[in-house]
Amino acid sequence: MRGIVPGLASAAPVAQQLPAVYQEDDFLQRFVVAFDEALAPIFATLDGLDAYVDPALAPPDFLLWLAEWVGIEVDESWSDERRREIIAGAAALHRRRGTLAGVAAAVRLSIGGQVEVTDTGGSVWSAATGGDLPGTARSHLTVRVVVPDAGAVDRRRAEAVVSGVKPAHVPHTLEIVEASHADLS
Repeated sequence: MRGIVPGLASAAPVAQQLPAVYQEDDFLQRFVVAFDEALAPIFATLDGLDAYVDPALAPPDFLLWLAEWVGIEVDESWSDERRREIIAGAAALHRRRGTLAGVAAAVRLSIGGQVEVTDTGGSVWSAATGGDLPGTARSHLTVRVVVPDAGAVDRRRAEAVVSGVKPAHVPHTLEIVEASHADLS
């Protein structure tokens, strides 16, 4: 929480901003010190404003707001370092949203592990009138995640991540497999 910080010096003391005639008034000098105590945290915040919007430098209690600002739903289990990493990568993820690479990157960043995303290649148009559709006629996305411990993955959260970054009209299947089992399949 930001507020009065005892002992924080003001970057622009009010007493020094007064006309010369008032700078000699002892009572007024002591009176405006109260303003310095209240304004010092504001000046310090404004002087460091760029740090508040930099995920690597933002105070931990500011990360939630920053995550909302870039459209990331924060998982309470994430450490501050993990939150910083995900928030920093949000712009790049949003640029690739809806693509196979974008889905894979979002899942990898959120869950970890090795991620493979495939689709059927189905589409609703053809280059030639009456021509065959490429792949299967129905679009479908398969997201396969290989992790060391499949039981440690929050499946509901993983489903939400995939649903949030894939095209809305394309159904998907999420497979979460342990690394030891992945070698067998």
